[in-house]
Formats: sequence, C-alpha cells, structure tokens
Amino acid sequence: MKEDQEFQEFRNLMTRPEVFEDGFGWRTVIMGLFVGLLMTPAQLYMQLVAGVEMGSAAQWVTVILYVEVSRRALTKLKRPEIFVLFYMCGAVIHSGGGLLWHQFLVQSEEMRKLGVIEYIPEWYAPQSPEVLGARNFLMGAWVLPIGLMLLTLFLTRLDHFGLGYVMFRLTSDVENLPFPMAPVHAMGMTALADASSQEDTWRWRTFSIGGVAGASFGLIYLALPNITSAIFSEGIRILPLPFVDLTQYSENYLPAMPMMISFDLTFFVTGMVLPFWAMVGSFIGLVFTVIFNPVLYSMGVLDDWEKGIGGIQTVQANYLDFYFSFSLGLSLAVAAIGIFHVVSSFRRKKAEMGEAEFNKLSKSKSIQWRRLFESPADRGDIPIWVALCIYFFSTTIYIVLTYWLVNYASGKLHGPPFPLWLLIFYGFIYTPIISYVSTRMEGIVGQQVSIPFVREASFILSGYKGAAIWFAPIPMHDYAKQAQFFKTTELTGTRFTSLIKAEILIFPIMAIGMVMFSQFIWSIDNVPSEMFPYANEFWELKAYQQGIVYSATLPNEAFSPFREAFKPEVVGLGFLIALSVYGVLNHFSLPIFLVYGVVRGLDQSLPHAIVPMFLGAMFGRFCCRKWFGEEWSKYRIVFAAGFTAGIGLITMLSLGFVFMSKSVIKLPV
Repeated sequence: MKEDQEFQEFRNLMTRPEVFEDGFGWRTVIMGLFVGLLMTPAQLYMQLVAGVEMGSAAQWVTVILYVEVSRRALTKLKRPEIFVLFYMCGAVIHSGGGLLWHQFLVQSEEMRKLGVIEYIPEWYAPQSPEVLGARNFLMGAWVLPIGLMLLTLFLTRLDHFGLGYVMFRLTSDVENLPFPMAPVHAMGMTALADASSQEDTWRWRTFSIGGVAGASFGLIYLALPNITSAIFSEGIRILPLPFVDLTQYSENYLPAMPMMISFDLTFFVTGMVLPFWAMVGSFIGLVFTVIFNPVLYSMGVLDDWEKGIGGIQTVQANYLDFYFSFSLGLSLAVAAIGIFHVVSSFRRKKAEMGEAEFNKLSKSKSIQWRRLFESPADRGDIPIWVALCIYFFSTTIYIVLTYWLVNYASGKLHGPPFPLWLLIFYGFIYTPIISYVSTRMEGIVGQQVSIPFVREASFILSGYKGAAIWFAPIPMHDYAKQAQFFKTTELTGTRFTSLIKAEILIFPIMAIGMVMFSQFIWSIDNVPSEMFPYANEFWELKAYQQGIVYSATLPNEAFSPFREAFKPEVVGLGFLIALSVYGVLNHFSLPIFLVYGVVRGLDQSLPHAIVPMFLGAMFGRFCCRKWFGEEWSKYRIVFAAGFTAGIGLITMLSLGFVFMSKSVIKLPV
C-alpha cells in the first residue's frame, strides 16, 4: 500500500533553531489569567450546550488578542512567547468539567439499569440525594473526590517532565529521529510571530478570513441562542442544537438506522482540513452501515430496536446487540494494520535511504549515548536523573493510591483484592515499553502504536469483583505525545525551563477553576437538562456505553450486560472485515487513509458528523484546490485555526450575557 501523498506534505517543514529563548514573562502571566477566568467557563458551557470543543479555539483567540495588543504597542513577539502562551491556554482550558460528569454518573439512569451505581465508590462522587440535590460542590461530602482530582491533576502536570521527557531525549537527541509531524504544530506559532512583526503574510490573511467566517457562523449558531436565553425565558434558535433527528421519518424504510442532520459548520471545515481519503473512507463506511443495519435487523441481530425510540436510543440498542463487539473487532484490526503499516514504512524508509544511512538514523553509536547527558546549550534541559526520579515518584504514588482506593477505601470486597503486581506491571513494565516503541515510531514515520482493550481485558481477567477499579487513577500511559510535544517546543526555539515556570503558574489556576466554574454552571441548572442540549442528548448514551464495560467485573453473576454484549464471533467478524478491506485496498495500492476512514464509518458513526465532513472534504478537494492550487494544503490548516478562533471569540462574548444573567436575575418559573 502506498503512503498517501498528503502524509508527505506534513513532513520536513522546519528545522531546529540555533538559539533558544525564554518564552515566559509578565505578559504571558496576564494572558494566562485571562484564559483561566474567561475561556475555561466558556469551554465548559459550550461543551454542555453544543458539544463544541473550544480548546484549540480558545487557545488561538487568546494568542490573537495577545498579538494584536502587541502590534498596537509596537512590540514584536517571539515564537517562544507565543508558544508558551499557547501551551498555558491548552492546559487551563482542558482542566475543568470532570466534577460535572462525576455528579451525573452517580445519578445516571442507564448506570442504574446496568447495576453499576451501587458499586461506584464515595471517593469518586457522593450518592446521597440530599448532597446531589443541593447542587453544591463546596459541601463537605465533596472534599475527598475533589482532593483526589487535585492530586491526580498535580501528578499529571508533574509527570509531563518525567518519562515523556526521557523518551524525547532518547529518540530525538540520542537517536536523532526526525519527528516528521512535529513541525505542523510549530507552524502556527510562526504565523502569529510573523503577524506581530508587522509583516502582512499569507498566514495572517488566511487566519483573518477564517476568523471572520467563524465569527459570522458562531453569531447565528451559538451566540444568538445564548444572548436571547439571557434576555427571554427561552432562547431563539435559527439552527437546531446539536442536530435534527429524522429517524422517525426514515425508520419505515431504514429500520435500526439512526438518521440525524447537523448544521454545525465546524464539521464542514474539519472535513476540509483532514486528509481527503480519510473522509471518503468514512462516507463509504457510513453507506455500508445504512445498507447493513436494516439487513441485520431483518436477520434478528438488532432485536432490541423498536420504532419510535429516536436516533440516540437506536444507537444505544444497536450498541448492545452488535456494535460493542463489532467495534472491538475493528479496533483490534486497526491496531494490527497500524503495526503492519509502521513496520512496512520502516522497511520502505530503509530501502529508500540505503542500509548505511538508515542504520545511522535508527541505531545508536557510543558517542550518541553521551547526548543523553550532554544536551544542546541554552535549551533549558533538566538533568536526566531528575526526569527519571519524577517518573518513579509519580508512578509509585499512582500504584499506592490506586491499591488503597480500590481494596481498602471502596467498602466491602466482593472477591479477591485487585493484585498489586498488576499495578506494578502497568507502571514500570508496560508503560515504558509501549512509550518507547510508540515514540520511536512517531519519530521515524509519524505514527504511533496503540493496542486496544489492554486495560479493560486486564481488569476483567484479574479476578477483581466490583467497579471501583474503573474509576481509579491507573498508572498506564503512553508518553509518545509528550515526547513529540518536547520536539515541537524545540522547533519553536523555546527553552524547556519556560514550561516549568508556566506549570507553576497554571496549576493553581487549573485547581481553582476546576471547582469554581463547575460549581457556577451546576448552580445554574441540573446537568444535564434542557438548558444543556448536547449533554442532555449524549451523556446517557456515553454512560450506557461505559457501563456495559464496567459491568464485566460486577459480582452479580446472574446479570452481566457485558456478557450479553460481548460476542466473540462478532468480534472476529469485525476483525476479518477490517482486514479484508485493508487487503482489497492494499491490492489496488490505494491510500492508507482510506482504510482508516472506512473502518471509522463502519463503527456506527453518526451521519450528522460524517456527511458534513465528507461534503467539506469534497469542497476542499475539487473547489478550493482548483482555486488555490497546491498552496491549498497550507491554507487549509491556517484557515481552520482562524475559523475555530472566530467561533471561540464570539462565543466568549455571548457567554458574558448568560453568566451575568444567571448570576443576577432569577426568572420566574
């Protein structure tokens, strides 16, 4: 199978700079506080209302404001400053929301039906109706759950400079691997640095066009409902959120097939950016699903589906009857295909480069090992022994904490305790091995290695009975992404010490924001409820899908939804179908992205996302590429960043009305 040409477009875009600079200063401190106080609640709110992930949008909005203020102050920004601010924004934005999910899960009707709720430990969330009815995270019953979340947050932030940093030093400094995908993330910093230096570049013009388009759409799709809901008892929605359910109109012709339409242009723009053949493959997979779901229903496979239950309930019924096992088979096949493709890419690169040159790239010589202790000057590296100590410290805390929580702090055991040796295996054997293999593949061919269902299978086979293990902080990680992040940091010329300073600032912001903003949103109304349409539609479905897996370790042998959903023959069917698709496409030398796209479409992906993404891919391929030529491959990334930034900016402004209204005015019922 040939490597897609689109994949090659992302390679070799930047080289390591000669000079490294500190990107942390008082200006980044001010903007970090701005994100923590304004963007984080906006992210939480929009995720609940429309399922919009504002993480990257909020980052771009903050950086743009920073750039514009600097331009008017005739100050030139450096790439390290922009990168550190971008890093801080990403960390703070993704820090909240967990508490809202915790309180929902212990009240979930689907979790109750599956028999999981009674086994959820109090250290995850209190289950007292009086506590939950108060809708107040500042009560004493929430001290332990919040304390555990803050502890795991601290360990997560600390762990960024542990094994992930060691993997970066091994693969980038010692083995000198190129990390072909790392420059993609660094190019956005270059675009904004160009803008701050008063240069009117194509990047800034494209970004601005995308920003105007995103703000215009966001005004109609998100801002109008937000603002009108702050003024009137019910908001005005020109476009429905999060989708229109048409299943009741199609179920006579397409039984057991959920049919929804979304008017969210974010899907369309995402389709323009993502690899074309991946989107085509997803659409092909969706077409097969539309054909096969009615066939499976007529064969009696999807026997839990009934007319009139709607799209989300259709997905839920099909998941239990067929797609839980089928998706697992697809995932196993994707892992096998991914490993095979990585090995093939490895061999192909070796053939292209020649034996001598490839060995120089992938094998370490004695002098190269010294680079592990002799880092480039002024890069701000920390001693390798410190990183190893961080890894051992955090992993040991995870192991001790999890063992205590699961076996001693979750009430009466219903069987043998969860084995300590398995936690040690997770932290000190599996994690280093998978991290090194995955990081090395990322460094050579731009792809990572993942093995699905390892965590779940080990829980089930351990003999443990209960549900506490599913909620515990398991020391099972893959640090390949963190290693690539350090490579991106290096390409932007940012000293690593800047990140340490940033962490010291953002941790208290994240800790306070996680509690206070969740508290503020929960005080507005129940979560989920009609006020939060996306959560109201999808959270029970998500809880149902998780609960099926959690039920595998419950002590009640007479009732196990997992055993009902897990069908080995269907797992094998999914595995064989995915491998067959790969074999056919490989025979005709079609792009690898097409394989993953088809598999994604077969995995009961919902049409409200697949269809607009496919239309966006077609528009980008046959219209935008025709208008802009080969430059479109660069324009599309920057345009999409501007589009999400525009939505984020207009949403942030509109949410000001909502928060002020809900905190000051109590409307009559």
